[in-house]
Amino acid sequence: MTTTLTAARTTGRIGENAQRPDGTLKVTGEFAYASDLWHDDMVWGVTLRSPHPHARIRRIDVTEALTVPGVSAVLTADDVPGENAFGLEHADQPVLAAEFVRYEGEPVALVAADHPETARRAAARIRVDYEVLPALTDARRALDDDAPLVHPGGNLVRHLRLRRGEEHPTAPVVVSLDFEVGMQDQAFLGPESGLAVPAEDGGVDLYVATQWLHVDQRQICLALGMPKELVRLTLAGVGGAFGGREDLSVHVHACLLALRTGKPVKMSYGREESFYGHVHRHPATMTYEFGAERDGTLVYARAHVLLDGGAYASSTAAVVGNAGTLGLGPYRFPSVAVDAYGVFTHNPPCGAMRGFGCVQAAFAHEALMDELAAAVGVDPVEIRRRNGVQEGDRNITGQVIDSTAPVAELLQRVADLPLPPALPGQPDLRDLPGAVGNTTHGEGVRRGVGYSVTYKNVGFSEGFDDYSTARVRLQVTGGEAVATVHTAAAEVGQGLVTVQQQIARTELGVERVVVVPADTAVGSAGSTSASRQTYVTGGAVKAACEAVRTAVLQRAAVALGRPVAGLALDGDKVVGAGGEVLAGLADVLGDDAVEETVEWRHRPTHAVDPETGQGDAHVQFAFSAHRAVVDVDVELGLVKVVALDTAQDVGKAINPDAVVGQIHGGSAQGMGLALMEEVVVTDGHVRNPSFTDYLLPTILDVPPMQVEVLEYADPHAPYGVRGVGEPPTISSGPAVAAAVRAACGRPLRRVPIRPEHITGT
Repeated sequence: MTTTLTAARTTGRIGENAQRPDGTLKVTGEFAYASDLWHDDMVWGVTLRSPHPHARIRRIDVTEALTVPGVSAVLTADDVPGENAFGLEHADQPVLAAEFVRYEGEPVALVAADHPETARRAAARIRVDYEVLPALTDARRALDDDAPLVHPGGNLVRHLRLRRGEEHPTAPVVVSLDFEVGMQDQAFLGPESGLAVPAEDGGVDLYVATQWLHVDQRQICLALGMPKELVRLTLAGVGGAFGGREDLSVHVHACLLALRTGKPVKMSYGREESFYGHVHRHPATMTYEFGAERDGTLVYARAHVLLDGGAYASSTAAVVGNAGTLGLGPYRFPSVAVDAYGVFTHNPPCGAMRGFGCVQAAFAHEALMDELAAAVGVDPVEIRRRNGVQEGDRNITGQVIDSTAPVAELLQRVADLPLPPALPGQPDLRDLPGAVGNTTHGEGVRRGVGYSVTYKNVGFSEGFDDYSTARVRLQVTGGEAVATVHTAAAEVGQGLVTVQQQIARTELGVERVVVVPADTAVGSAGSTSASRQTYVTGGAVKAACEAVRTAVLQRAAVALGRPVAGLALDGDKVVGAGGEVLAGLADVLGDDAVEETVEWRHRPTHAVDPETGQGDAHVQFAFSAHRAVVDVDVELGLVKVVALDTAQDVGKAINPDAVVGQIHGGSAQGMGLALMEEVVVTDGHVRNPSFTDYLLPTILDVPPMQVEVLEYADPHAPYGVRGVGEPPTISSGPAVAAAVRAACGRPLRRVPIRPEHITGT
């Protein structure tokens, strides 16, 4: 039911370009994604969703649905055996709406049938009597006294108050702006899907595409009223995630139907339902003010950040934490006053997405740095170099940055990269905005260049107990040493399976490494998010391998009568300090296997002070810079990104090719938000739930990228690694927006930038 990822002869240790074990399968179309799951006697589950952003449910009548031939179950909130609630951080969301619906698309009922079309026809026959209620759809009104309440406790999810330095600072140069960021979708290509199989012990086995198996398990157990021993999860093939799979989708629904019907139940969303079935990036409304000396040296910052969390909490509180503690960028500010808010509305729920709070803030603080540069007559690169943090500085929460912070170097590197050539006198249409649409032959086209530098925390923050578990076994099979690695860490396309293999090869000296499919039979690995898995699960695998190596060498020392200190593993051999072969691994282990399980944690973080926002909130920071070059048709508002060059400090490139791939993908995602990606929500209704109307960058939109990878090791991290996946998404978008501003001469205070913003029409 799942794809076992192994690489029997794939070579590659830490720092080498290792072949991905799933690579060939994916490019040939043979990889089994969650939507490919199948069971011979399975039935299909579908969800009935609310058409209203806010309404009271007066009555649900399932009678007609039950009469459809082939239907085996119709469930409502009354059929939830445990607590009708789930939630990533707070269990505030119903499994099935009981009394109220709070957003368009909220699940109301479930149907199981022998064919998905049959299930859909039956769901259409369910009669729900709604009393439509006033909906709060403007986050700016959420905290008003007369605003409709989304939840009885009020509309505030979290307010982060951050204060440092002087209470009322002044400066000779003051710049300010208001900025808005639209709602971005993760737009993973593999829609939500899972298969729930009822078990003989009364429990259920769920195969599902997800980012965090153990948190899923906890929420499912709550809803089913079952202990975790009876709810077992295995990771199915994941077709992308980017934060959108941290919250539950089909999970509980498929299990409910499987337990009711006694049959395996498959649920798989179509693209439109996927837009309703997962959280999105928070829209943001922001006001920023920077004060500086006449030479551009920053004196103070004031910021007000408002994030629309939608109908349920999801991870909004943590996103507010990032938007507040990291929301002024990688710059030195003697005095700061930041207020970051997350609020409930009747809009679609918002939660985790790549960049997690830093993306929204970066558009504002980078636009304002450009404003400051213009105000004091300094180059945009120099204004950032002049104010960038360095190792040993304190950031705005008072935390010492205790490893390399190469802000100035990153900026200089991207500035020094060759610029693309200017457009020729008679350019090829394919090189122009609008391309073969033949909208221009070069007239009205202006070139712009923009810069951005940003930073992001790696791992979970503010005192969260962030750890991962790894189980490693070493044995001799058929005369060959084989290492087996088992974690619950979700491979979502980023190459984590390869990283685990590389670590095992490096630490144990073996070539053959098998990675067991991730499941809940081993301890939690935490979420595949926050750019944390190579750091945290990598640390756990490294520690488990070290424990195995120590145990094996202790056996060898006893057998050889030699001290452990002079022994090492080299494939299927035990060697001495000079590399001489002392024994075969088979002679040491025989038919035994040595297995160790390790729970590994990074350095602790701490909650920030509730009054001042001060504290050591984060374990690590990752820095990146971008330079964007764009051509803009200022008459039609069309944009072509000509180049999107970047430099990023990754600490240690475990798999250099994979690192560059992550930087490419993250840069494209940031560019998408800058120019085209937005879930358009009007009065609580999603207007574009399809890839026809939700625009994504294609291969024709993504430009060439020159990538500079810096490797300044973090002394506190395994192998010196830094998280890679999120930083390029944060710095790419503001650079593109800056380049468009430079080309058209307009302030452009909202993303995505639309043609009418450029033309002023």
